[in-house]
Amino acid sequence: MKIAVPTKGGVVDNHFGHCDHYTIFTINGGDITMKEILPSPQGCGCKSGIALVLRQKGVQVMLAGNMGEGARNVLADNDIKVIRGCSGNVDDLVKAYIAGDVEDNGEACSHHECGTH
Repeated sequence: MKIAVPTKGGVVDNHFGHCDHYTIFTINGGDITMKEILPSPQGCGCKSGIALVLRQKGVQVMLAGNMGEGARNVLADNDIKVIRGCSGNVDDLVKAYIAGDVEDNGEACSHHECGTH
């Protein structure tokens, strides 16, 4: 399984569409076996094409701080499960997710610098 986390400075960036980069974790047998960095494209998350890129890389789960419904829908259309409300160190977050200790908070961001979604 591959998990992506919008990242800035080693922690979850609170806004998916404006993060510095995505940290992509490969999970095998309940362990993190690889970690790679994918630079974030310019532009709003739901319009940037990042969902397709992540799907092509095999990402199945996005652990995010917050995102609008448009971005969540685009990720879902690309078979990427979204878990919102995440924060903190990305390595610790992924370990907590693997342990079953991370759940979606169900809240969507309702304000964006790039318009209504």
